[in-house]
Amino acid sequence: MQAVLADLDHAPIGEPLRATLAFLRKVTREHQSVTSEDVRALLALGVTRAQIEDALNVGFAFNVITRLADTFEFEVGSRASFDAGARHLLSRGYK
Repeated sequence: MQAVLADLDHAPIGEPLRATLAFLRKVTREHQSVTSEDVRALLALGVTRAQIEDALNVGFAFNVITRLADTFEFEVGSRASFDAGARHLLSRGYK
């Protein structure tokens, strides 16, 4: 993950994932329009329509969550609070 965040173009991942992440970057960070050519390029690499839709849905969800968190000035908890939450979920699950 660190390699992808540091340099997507040279990270040790497959080309379909690299292209999908670049596609999401175009949509979310560069605020550019996505064209049918962008989608065709993904399909040509073997990315399925369902995978493209899933990537867009996840990207949209995180984009909305981030914008709301910024708007309401949410604070990110400490590492200890994340660890405690993870222990709770691992022992009790989502209930």
